[in-house]
Amino acid sequence: MMAKRLPTILPDLSFKEALEITKIYSVAGELKKDSGIIMNRPFRNPHHSITASSIIGGGKIPKPGEISLAHLGVLFLDELPEFNKKILELLREPLEDKTVTISRLNCSLTYPCNFMFVASMNPCPCGYYGMIEKQCTCSELAIKNYLGKISGPLLDRIDIHIEVKPVKYENLNNKNPEETSEVIRKRVNNARKIQQKRYENLKVYSNAELMPKLIEKYCKLDDESKKILNVAFEKLGLSARAYTKVLKVARTIADLEGKTNIEKEHIIEAIGYRSLDKKYGEKF
Repeated sequence: MMAKRLPTILPDLSFKEALEITKIYSVAGELKKDSGIIMNRPFRNPHHSITASSIIGGGKIPKPGEISLAHLGVLFLDELPEFNKKILELLREPLEDKTVTISRLNCSLTYPCNFMFVASMNPCPCGYYGMIEKQCTCSELAIKNYLGKISGPLLDRIDIHIEVKPVKYENLNNKNPEETSEVIRKRVNNARKIQQKRYENLKVYSNAELMPKLIEKYCKLDDESKKILNVAFEKLGLSARAYTKVLKVARTIADLEGKTNIEKEHIIEAIGYRSLDKKYGEKF
Protein backbone atom coordinates (compact mmCIF):
# COMPACT_ATOMS: atom_id res chain seq x y z
CA MET A 1 0.00 0.00 0.00
CA MET A 2 2.79 2.42 0.90
CA ALA A 3 4.78 1.53 -2.22
CA LYS A 4 1.81 2.23 -4.50
CA ARG A 5 1.52 5.72 -3.05
CA LEU A 6 5.14 6.65 -3.66
CA PRO A 7 4.45 8.11 -7.14
CA THR A 8 1.95 10.51 -5.54
CA ILE A 9 4.70 12.17 -3.48
CA LEU A 10 7.51 12.12 -6.04
CA PRO A 11 8.45 15.42 -7.73
CA ASP A 12 6.23 16.61 -10.57
CA LEU A 13 7.25 15.40 -14.01
CA SER A 14 8.88 17.89 -16.33
CA PHE A 15 7.72 17.94 -19.95
CA LYS A 16 11.02 16.37 -21.03
CA GLU A 17 10.60 13.52 -18.52
CA ALA A 18 7.00 12.95 -19.66
CA LEU A 19 8.20 12.62 -23.26
CA GLU A 20 10.87 10.09 -22.23
CA ILE A 21 8.31 7.89 -20.48
CA THR A 22 5.84 8.17 -23.37
CA LYS A 23 8.51 7.14 -25.91
CA ILE A 24 9.39 4.02 -23.91
CA TYR A 25 5.74 2.95 -23.58
CA SER A 26 5.23 3.59 -27.30
CA VAL A 27 8.21 1.39 -28.25
CA ALA A 28 6.96 -1.32 -25.86
CA GLY A 29 3.49 -1.21 -27.42
CA GLU A 30 1.90 -0.26 -24.12
CA LEU A 31 0.72 3.19 -25.13
CA LYS A 32 -3.06 3.29 -25.40
CA LYS A 33 -4.70 4.93 -28.42
CA ASP A 34 -5.47 8.61 -28.00
CA SER A 35 -3.86 8.53 -24.54
CA GLY A 36 -1.52 11.40 -25.34
CA ILE A 37 1.62 12.12 -23.33
CA ILE A 38 1.97 10.21 -20.06
CA MET A 39 1.97 12.80 -17.29
CA ASN A 40 2.15 10.49 -14.23
CA ARG A 41 5.19 8.66 -12.94
CA PRO A 42 4.91 4.93 -13.65
CA PHE A 43 4.52 2.27 -10.97
CA ARG A 44 5.50 -1.27 -11.97
CA ASN A 45 4.87 -4.27 -9.72
CA PRO A 46 5.95 -7.51 -11.47
CA HIS A 47 5.20 -10.93 -9.94
CA HIS A 48 8.10 -12.98 -8.55
CA SER A 49 7.61 -15.54 -11.35
CA ILE A 50 8.75 -12.98 -13.96
CA THR A 51 11.41 -14.04 -16.48
CA ALA A 52 14.74 -12.33 -17.04
CA SER A 53 13.74 -11.03 -20.49
CA SER A 54 10.52 -9.57 -19.11
CA ILE A 55 12.24 -7.61 -16.37
CA ILE A 56 15.38 -6.56 -18.27
CA GLY A 57 13.94 -6.47 -21.78
CA GLY A 58 14.28 -8.80 -24.72
CA GLY A 59 12.68 -10.60 -27.64
CA LYS A 60 13.77 -11.05 -31.27
CA ILE A 61 13.46 -7.29 -31.61
CA PRO A 62 14.39 -6.28 -28.06
CA LYS A 63 11.60 -4.40 -26.32
CA PRO A 64 11.85 -2.50 -23.03
CA GLY A 65 11.45 -4.61 -19.90
CA GLU A 66 9.95 -3.72 -16.54
CA ILE A 67 13.01 -1.75 -15.46
CA SER A 68 12.63 0.56 -18.46
CA LEU A 69 8.84 0.77 -18.14
CA ALA A 70 9.54 2.00 -14.58
CA HIS A 71 11.86 4.74 -15.92
CA LEU A 72 11.49 7.93 -13.84
CA GLY A 73 8.99 6.08 -11.65
CA VAL A 74 8.92 3.17 -9.23
CA LEU A 75 9.80 -0.51 -9.66
CA PHE A 76 8.36 -2.45 -6.72
CA LEU A 77 9.35 -6.06 -6.00
CA ASP A 78 7.16 -7.57 -3.30
CA GLU A 79 8.52 -10.57 -1.35
CA LEU A 80 12.03 -9.97 -2.70
CA PRO A 81 13.58 -13.35 -1.71
CA GLU A 82 10.88 -15.15 -3.74
CA PHE A 83 12.41 -13.78 -6.96
CA ASN A 84 14.99 -15.88 -8.77
CA LYS A 85 18.44 -14.93 -7.50
CA LYS A 86 19.82 -14.66 -11.05
CA ILE A 87 17.10 -12.13 -11.92
CA LEU A 88 17.91 -10.07 -8.83
CA GLU A 89 21.59 -10.02 -9.76
CA LEU A 90 20.67 -8.73 -13.22
CA LEU A 91 19.40 -5.56 -11.52
CA ARG A 92 22.80 -4.58 -10.17
CA GLU A 93 24.26 -2.92 -13.27
CA PRO A 94 21.05 -1.11 -14.33
CA LEU A 95 20.70 0.29 -10.80
CA GLU A 96 24.23 1.67 -11.10
CA ASP A 97 24.28 2.78 -14.76
CA LYS A 98 20.62 3.88 -15.18
CA THR A 99 20.63 2.23 -18.63
CA VAL A 100 20.36 -1.33 -19.92
CA THR A 101 21.83 -2.69 -23.16
CA ILE A 102 20.19 -5.69 -24.82
CA SER A 103 22.34 -7.43 -27.42
CA ARG A 104 21.06 -9.76 -30.10
CA LEU A 105 22.65 -11.28 -33.20
CA ASN A 106 21.34 -8.58 -35.50
CA CYS A 107 21.24 -5.57 -33.21
CA SER A 108 22.09 -4.03 -29.87
CA LEU A 109 19.69 -1.60 -28.20
CA THR A 110 20.12 0.58 -25.10
CA TYR A 111 17.10 1.71 -23.08
CA PRO A 112 17.01 4.13 -20.12
CA CYS A 113 16.05 2.71 -16.73
CA ASN A 114 16.48 5.43 -14.13
CA PHE A 115 13.89 4.13 -11.66
CA MET A 116 13.34 4.15 -7.91
CA PHE A 117 13.85 0.57 -6.75
CA VAL A 118 11.54 -0.39 -3.86
CA ALA A 119 11.31 -3.86 -2.35
CA SER A 120 9.67 -5.57 0.60
CA MET A 121 10.44 -8.84 2.34
CA ASN A 122 9.82 -10.86 5.46
CA PRO A 123 12.73 -11.31 7.89
CA CYS A 124 12.52 -15.10 7.49
CA PRO A 125 10.30 -17.77 5.85
CA CYS A 126 7.78 -17.75 8.74
CA GLY A 127 7.92 -13.97 9.04
CA TYR A 128 8.56 -13.71 12.79
CA TYR A 129 12.35 -13.49 13.10
CA GLY A 130 13.32 -10.84 15.65
CA MET A 131 9.76 -10.28 16.88
CA ILE A 132 8.94 -10.12 20.57
CA GLU A 133 5.21 -10.84 20.21
CA LYS A 134 5.64 -14.12 18.30
CA GLN A 135 8.40 -16.71 18.23
CA CYS A 136 10.23 -17.53 15.00
CA THR A 137 10.03 -21.23 14.07
CA CYS A 138 12.74 -21.14 11.38
CA SER A 139 16.14 -22.74 11.78
CA GLU A 140 19.30 -20.68 11.33
CA LEU A 141 19.97 -22.57 8.09
CA ALA A 142 16.48 -21.79 6.77
CA ILE A 143 16.91 -18.07 7.56
CA LYS A 144 20.37 -18.03 5.97
CA ASN A 145 19.14 -19.71 2.79
CA TYR A 146 16.13 -17.38 2.61
CA LEU A 147 18.17 -14.21 3.02
CA GLY A 148 20.97 -15.65 0.90
CA LYS A 149 19.02 -14.80 -2.23
CA ILE A 150 19.71 -11.15 -1.49
CA SER A 151 23.39 -10.52 -2.16
CA GLY A 152 25.43 -7.94 -0.31
CA PRO A 153 26.17 -5.94 -3.50
CA LEU A 154 22.45 -5.70 -4.31
CA LEU A 155 21.61 -4.64 -0.74
CA ASP A 156 24.39 -2.05 -0.97
CA ARG A 157 22.63 -0.42 -3.91
CA ILE A 158 19.49 0.23 -1.85
CA ASP A 159 19.80 3.62 -0.17
CA ILE A 160 17.31 3.13 2.66
CA HIS A 161 16.47 0.03 4.74
CA ILE A 162 13.44 0.31 7.01
CA GLU A 163 12.12 -2.31 9.40
CA VAL A 164 8.33 -2.15 9.74
CA LYS A 165 6.96 -3.52 12.99
CA PRO A 166 3.46 -5.04 13.23
CA VAL A 167 0.74 -2.43 13.78
CA LYS A 168 -0.76 -2.49 17.28
CA TYR A 169 -4.51 -2.44 17.82
CA GLU A 170 -4.55 0.98 19.47
CA ASN A 171 -2.77 2.47 16.46
CA LEU A 172 -5.44 1.11 14.11
CA ASN A 173 -8.00 3.27 15.93
CA ASN A 174 -5.78 6.36 15.94
CA LYS A 175 -7.89 9.31 14.75
CA ASN A 176 -5.04 11.81 14.54
CA PRO A 177 -4.95 13.49 11.10
CA GLU A 178 -2.08 12.43 8.84
CA GLU A 179 -0.28 14.38 6.15
CA THR A 180 -1.77 14.02 2.70
CA SER A 181 0.28 13.13 -0.38
CA GLU A 182 -0.33 16.65 -1.68
CA VAL A 183 1.30 18.21 1.38
CA ILE A 184 4.27 15.83 1.26
CA ARG A 185 4.73 16.38 -2.47
CA LYS A 186 5.02 20.14 -1.96
CA ARG A 187 7.89 19.54 0.44
CA VAL A 188 9.52 17.12 -2.01
CA ASN A 189 9.12 19.58 -4.90
CA ASN A 190 10.79 22.30 -2.82
CA ALA A 191 13.72 19.99 -2.08
CA ARG A 192 14.01 19.09 -5.78
CA LYS A 193 14.10 22.80 -6.73
CA ILE A 194 16.90 23.35 -4.21
CA GLN A 195 18.88 20.52 -5.81
CA GLN A 196 18.24 21.69 -9.37
CA LYS A 197 19.49 25.17 -8.50
CA ARG A 198 22.55 23.77 -6.70
CA TYR A 199 23.56 21.58 -9.64
CA GLU A 200 22.22 23.67 -12.53
CA ASN A 201 25.57 23.81 -14.37
CA LEU A 202 26.61 20.22 -13.66
CA LYS A 203 24.03 18.15 -15.59
CA VAL A 204 22.97 16.67 -12.24
CA TYR A 205 19.30 16.82 -11.25
CA SER A 206 19.23 15.24 -7.80
CA ASN A 207 21.44 14.17 -4.91
CA ALA A 208 21.17 10.54 -6.01
CA GLU A 209 23.20 11.35 -9.15
CA LEU A 210 26.19 12.81 -7.31
CA MET A 211 29.55 11.31 -8.23
CA PRO A 212 32.40 10.95 -5.66
CA LYS A 213 34.04 14.32 -6.44
CA LEU A 214 30.71 16.12 -6.19
CA ILE A 215 29.86 14.29 -2.95
CA GLU A 216 33.09 15.65 -1.46
CA LYS A 217 32.09 19.16 -2.51
CA TYR A 218 28.38 19.22 -1.67
CA CYS A 219 28.15 16.79 1.27
CA LYS A 220 30.66 18.36 3.63
CA LEU A 221 30.45 17.41 7.30
CA ASP A 222 31.55 19.16 10.46
CA ASP A 223 33.94 17.38 12.84
CA GLU A 224 31.19 15.99 15.09
CA SER A 225 29.27 14.56 12.14
CA LYS A 226 32.46 12.97 10.79
CA LYS A 227 33.07 11.22 14.13
CA ILE A 228 29.50 9.90 14.21
CA LEU A 229 29.78 8.56 10.65
CA ASN A 230 33.18 7.02 11.38
CA VAL A 231 31.80 5.09 14.37
CA ALA A 232 28.83 3.89 12.30
CA PHE A 233 31.14 2.85 9.45
CA GLU A 234 33.16 0.64 11.78
CA LYS A 235 30.27 -0.82 13.81
CA LEU A 236 27.97 -1.54 10.85
CA GLY A 237 30.79 -2.63 8.55
CA LEU A 238 29.58 -0.27 5.82
CA SER A 239 31.03 -0.55 2.33
CA ALA A 240 32.31 2.45 0.39
CA ARG A 241 29.06 2.47 -1.61
CA ALA A 242 26.94 2.42 1.56
CA TYR A 243 29.08 5.24 2.97
CA THR A 244 28.32 7.49 -0.01
CA LYS A 245 24.63 6.60 0.16
CA VAL A 246 24.48 7.71 3.79
CA LEU A 247 25.95 11.06 2.74
CA LYS A 248 23.47 11.46 -0.14
CA VAL A 249 20.51 10.60 2.09
CA ALA A 250 21.74 13.05 4.75
CA ARG A 251 22.06 15.74 2.07
CA THR A 252 18.45 15.05 1.01
CA ILE A 253 17.18 15.17 4.60
CA ALA A 254 18.85 18.55 4.98
CA ASP A 255 17.24 19.76 1.73
CA LEU A 256 13.80 18.64 2.89
CA GLU A 257 14.30 20.75 6.01
CA GLY A 258 15.59 23.69 3.96
CA LYS A 259 19.02 23.55 5.64
CA THR A 260 22.13 24.73 3.77
CA ASN A 261 24.56 22.41 5.57
CA ILE A 262 24.34 18.79 6.66
CA GLU A 263 24.04 18.71 10.44
CA LYS A 264 24.68 15.85 12.86
CA GLU A 265 20.94 15.15 13.20
CA HIS A 266 20.77 14.53 9.46
CA ILE A 267 23.70 12.10 9.59
CA ILE A 268 22.21 10.23 12.56
CA GLU A 269 18.87 9.89 10.76
CA ALA A 270 20.55 8.71 7.54
CA ILE A 271 22.57 6.08 9.45
CA GLY A 272 19.33 4.88 11.06
CA TYR A 273 18.08 4.03 7.58
CA ARG A 274 20.78 1.33 7.19
CA SER A 275 19.28 -1.05 9.75
CA LEU A 276 19.73 -4.22 7.67
CA ASP A 277 23.49 -3.75 7.52
CA LYS A 278 23.65 -4.36 11.26
CA LYS A 279 20.86 -6.89 11.78
CA TYR A 280 21.43 -9.16 8.78
CA GLY A 281 25.00 -8.35 7.80
CA GLU A 282 26.31 -11.79 8.65
CA LYS A 283 23.39 -13.61 7.01
CA PHE A 284 23.37 -11.85 3.63
